[in-house]
Amino acid sequence: MFLRSLAGSVDTIRDIGSASLKPLSRLGINTAADLLVYYPRDWEDRSKSVLIDQFETGNVCTVITVISRKYFFFKSAKALKVNIEDESRRAVLICFYINKLPWLDRQLAEGSRHYLWGSFKYNKKGELHSSSFETKPYESGAGFKRILPVYPLTSGLKQNKLHLFMANALKSCINNIENELPDELIEKYGLFSKKEALKNIHFPSSLDDLEKAKKTLIYEELFYLEIMAGKRAFERRKRKNVNIAPENGKKAQFTPLQARLTERLSFKLTDGQTEAAADINSDMGSGAPMSRLLQGDVGSGKTLVSFLAALRAIDDRGQAAIMAPTELLARQHAENAARLLEPLGCRIAFLTGNIKAAGRKELLKNLGAGEIDIVVGTHALFSKDVQYKNLKLVVIDEQHRFGVMQRSLIMTKGGNPHLLMMSATPIPRTLALTVFGDMDVSVIKDMPPGRKPVETHLARQSSERRVYDFIRRELEKGRQAYFVYPLIEGTEDLKDAVSMSRRLAKEVFPEFKTALIHSKLDEDVKRKTMDDFYRGKIDILAATSVVEVGVDVPNATCMVIEHAQRFGLSALHQLRGRVGRGQDQSYCFLVYSDEYTEDAKVRLLVMLKNNDGFIIAEEDLKMRGPGQIAGTEQSGYLALGIANPVRDADELIRARTDAFSILESDPDLLLEGHRVIARVLEQAPPLCNVAF
Repeated sequence: MFLRSLAGSVDTIRDIGSASLKPLSRLGINTAADLLVYYPRDWEDRSKSVLIDQFETGNVCTVITVISRKYFFFKSAKALKVNIEDESRRAVLICFYINKLPWLDRQLAEGSRHYLWGSFKYNKKGELHSSSFETKPYESGAGFKRILPVYPLTSGLKQNKLHLFMANALKSCINNIENELPDELIEKYGLFSKKEALKNIHFPSSLDDLEKAKKTLIYEELFYLEIMAGKRAFERRKRKNVNIAPENGKKAQFTPLQARLTERLSFKLTDGQTEAAADINSDMGSGAPMSRLLQGDVGSGKTLVSFLAALRAIDDRGQAAIMAPTELLARQHAENAARLLEPLGCRIAFLTGNIKAAGRKELLKNLGAGEIDIVVGTHALFSKDVQYKNLKLVVIDEQHRFGVMQRSLIMTKGGNPHLLMMSATPIPRTLALTVFGDMDVSVIKDMPPGRKPVETHLARQSSERRVYDFIRRELEKGRQAYFVYPLIEGTEDLKDAVSMSRRLAKEVFPEFKTALIHSKLDEDVKRKTMDDFYRGKIDILAATSVVEVGVDVPNATCMVIEHAQRFGLSALHQLRGRVGRGQDQSYCFLVYSDEYTEDAKVRLLVMLKNNDGFIIAEEDLKMRGPGQIAGTEQSGYLALGIANPVRDADELIRARTDAFSILESDPDLLLEGHRVIARVLEQAPPLCNVAF
């Protein structure tokens, strides 16, 4: 029997009564299997003695004798002060609300001996004391000195209860548990059997066995994650798109429309852009639908590569849909597509939810008739009434801003269209191997020539006058500036875009033209404001994070982000990426208030020290977790039990190599040594809450 086959209610486990079902359910524990995979968040090593005089090294674990004791009152409640000693020194135990702990009052009798586990520190009187401790009578504490698990808790559950439940679950269920990894992999890496891994993850007999149990379960989890990603990738490659003829391994070259576009450009593609375009052409000529993630730092030229992909689709007598998360970004893509591609004879359309009924009806008619080659828009592209004649390519920009369901809906609009997903938030390799494990990945590592790294400065709010003086000098040179605020209209504690746009215009920079943009403005107003800023009619743009993506004004050299401590790393990097798009030196000022968290301090220092989006993305992944960065939290992506793609990156790569090697040699998992994988996937998939 596989672990996930233990589907019986958790109250079949001894000592779990009806009163415990609700708190267990809050922890996601409803079955025996759920209980056994509720892994500890930490472990307490009580197997080694730590004397009281070694309290600074960690929790004390020692044998103590009670010397004396006396009652006192704390906040009108009776408490107990117990003087103790071990072989190294004396200390004090403080027991608050002792009336509620009569058993402890009886236990800590004068002259009695106990095993003790607890943390100690000095109080204001200079006494070394502990009010957070556990004791067990010496004569009955044989099992005290061992390694104990520490579980995440909820109200109504304590550690000792979970210890009891887990011990009973292991005793009653463990003997029938089968291995879920092939024997060859268990032997290859010296892993535990499944039952031994479960025993030693919860109640390890030694620290070495604990590490071996962790390694076993982490590898197994990542192996099945990669098996599922690999099966999806192999199935995708098997699905032939009837509208595509394979090119039989020919070297991918530019198609006629692609060649005409590159000839018209006033610059050469970077090596990264050329390689990415070649990858895409190879995929689109393979006879199977492409599924590729294109990533690169802010300003690396991904949009141009997506236009080349769209031209390939048109040369193949199909249509392309380019989807962006905001109307502002979608409109910019549409305008750039019109500027670059309409001279080649391409028919471009722009579709959002704000298109008026009459215009929308005509647009949809032309789209369904095949009279539109490229449609650019927002989520409106996958509305029920939107039909395509021959959708060959779907491009999803800023993919992390779309939910899994949104991304999949547009794919239903064509017969297995090619998929190109783009991310201006660089995705760390570990995350690309998990969330996007079934996709091919192209990375544009270089930037267009002539770009200078943006200089980043941290500034306290109290130093804003110096920031304003610097910005004024840039404006006097004919440059432009962004001022970004966390709120549209704020409170007394926070600056906001609306009030600050007025202050900038009237008090700080009255000699320069200031405008305001935020998400609640009418789309026509937003469009005109951005057009005027692009054309240099506006010097200063006061904004919210609506300008985070898709705004490309080469003459803007200054980005001021107020209350920078309130923004995430990804948003800060994206906002900084709005400048540095021309030949002039650009600057980013992260203005922070005196009140900020430790996490905020780390984020600001990461931004100060790094311009590389991939390094920033790795730090973001460490701080926020994979689901948030991938835009997949709402669908259960990466809801892993014990593995962490960042911490366990080496194990992840090993698991991926093994999984893909098995699938390449035995895609249907028919060989005897691989049948266990097939059975696990059929009967009890270990990652049933992970969406693919």
